[in-house]
Amino acid sequence: MCYKKWYGLLLLGVLSLVGCDNQTSTTAATGKQKIVIGTSGAPSPFTTVDDKGELVGYDIDVVKAVFAQLPQYEISFEITEFPSVLAGLDSQRYQVGANNYAMNEKRKEKYFYSDPIFKNQYVIAVAKNNQQINGFSDLKGKSTEVSPGLNYATALESYNEQNPNNPVKIVYSEAELLPVLQHVESGQYDFQLIDKVMLAQYINEHQLNLKTIELSKEDAERIASPYSYLLISKGAQGQQLTQDINQAIQKIIQNGELSKISQYYFGADYSPK
Repeated sequence: MCYKKWYGLLLLGVLSLVGCDNQTSTTAATGKQKIVIGTSGAPSPFTTVDDKGELVGYDIDVVKAVFAQLPQYEISFEITEFPSVLAGLDSQRYQVGANNYAMNEKRKEKYFYSDPIFKNQYVIAVAKNNQQINGFSDLKGKSTEVSPGLNYATALESYNEQNPNNPVKIVYSEAELLPVLQHVESGQYDFQLIDKVMLAQYINEHQLNLKTIELSKEDAERIASPYSYLLISKGAQGQQLTQDINQAIQKIIQNGELSKISQYYFGADYSPK
């Protein structure tokens, strides 16, 4: 009886090993490294979920175009909360983050940055009847609603450290961009820092009574460099992956594909040159 039990366990172990070997062979046969891209599915039009429940957007299409140039990789997307994208890169659950990321020094220490994929221009959104805010220096003591971890939040936090006597009143929120802008429109909050092209799109689509305050070059640089990027985890393969992604980005810039994606989502060419 004991002999039969031992033999059965041995046979089960052999079958299990055979199964694992087949799985490994199948993976090896494809020759593709699996890459998981993390995104929050917001803000539109950079990353969003459409009416059909499908993940779409500028960053999403750029990622697909980039990896179409890299047949050695097999990609998949995962939607999560915005802070969880960065946490996923930290833990290497995700190899790439696609979420209209700007560059800042804190993130540069933790992640690899791709070459730029979008040329930004930052502005201040205020209600049309707001006469108090005409530039970045007017934000002292004013209120705004931001998502934790966004480059706008980081810029304002740094500004508050430098101006502790009259800081910007920051309210942290996970609200979608439309209600955030509506809160500015209604006067609940004084302003919102935002990409110019995104603000124009929301004003047109939702008939928001907002106006745009342009930023000087110096003030814009308080927020971030005027580009957005993909973030890459600093895992074992991160450096090689970054190199491959950058080569592919240059290809889609040169062949005009990045310009076409920009024209589709924004009606203008915001691809880096």
